[in-house]
Amino acid sequence: MKIILDAMGGDNAPAEILKGAAAAVAANWPELAIIAVGDEARIRACAAENNLKLDPEHFEIVHAGEVIEMCDEPAKAIRQKKDSSMVVGLRLLAEGRGDAFVSAGSTGALHVGASLLVRTVKGVKRPALATVIPGRKPFLLLDCGANVECRPAMLEAFGVMGSVYMNKVMGVAEPKVALVNNGAEESKGTPTYVEAHGLLKANPRIRFIGNIEPRDIPSGAADVVVADGFTGNVVLKLTEGLAKFFSGKLKDMFKKSMGTKLGYLLVKGGVADFKKSMDADEYGGAPFLGAAKPVIKAHGSSNARAIQNAIRQAVLCAESDLCGVMAENLAAVPENED
Repeated sequence: MKIILDAMGGDNAPAEILKGAAAAVAANWPELAIIAVGDEARIRACAAENNLKLDPEHFEIVHAGEVIEMCDEPAKAIRQKKDSSMVVGLRLLAEGRGDAFVSAGSTGALHVGASLLVRTVKGVKRPALATVIPGRKPFLLLDCGANVECRPAMLEAFGVMGSVYMNKVMGVAEPKVALVNNGAEESKGTPTYVEAHGLLKANPRIRFIGNIEPRDIPSGAADVVVADGFTGNVVLKLTEGLAKFFSGKLKDMFKKSMGTKLGYLLVKGGVADFKKSMDADEYGGAPFLGAAKPVIKAHGSSNARAIQNAIRQAVLCAESDLCGVMAENLAAVPENED
């Protein structure tokens, strides 16, 4: 199993990227090998500074002299920065040099690169960014921002892809799929959403439970939550903000007095479990579902643990033949037009 890693992408590259890769290899996943793409001199210097042994049996370095910055225009960067770590890595994936690609770099550039260089499975023109979000139980939200405007057939495809992911990668039997809307009734929402509801309801390959209002999303009513990229990104950012807010309030509550501090000692284990269940780093990254091969987007500020988990997610996607199974399930979905 070879995972191609963008060693220069993200706010904490290359140190945290390499630390995460080293941790993944140390975890003894079956025959895991890392292809680190980036400035070879910087990678080796960083490894030496952090006492990381890049064992040739598990690590290969492919030199790439450029980096796509967060401020770069995505399509222009992919076309012009051909020697960037992201472009070189995606080309390696397309050529079959590795089984999956992981990057903490620019989301927009990775979306464009996945579409143009790796290509997409039949029935999908543009991949959807999908994120596993903690709640009463983890659920998958897609699209989270890659496709701001979507046609009904795209939303149907999102439901199919999300269902396959939750089944093959997260181990959920018969995932429940829901469509974000401002009401539970089938007639609610814009014409696009009304039509998408009909398509999802008629699709025999998914377990569609209907519309879901945002207030019901964290309760675990659905395993897959479908939305256009604009709506999905709003839901994602609001969820992240509320998680930080409540974590802060909980901390302030326990620090309030000596009594509350003593109370914290009694519930310390439960609080730790709660924090872990709400920690997005546990999932590591967001897959671009619909890409012909696994492409995982790690958060730009990812630390080593998040990178390690993103690599783990990439391994699971490759081992389960996620893209192949997804292509089979999308065969009955009409191909989206540009």
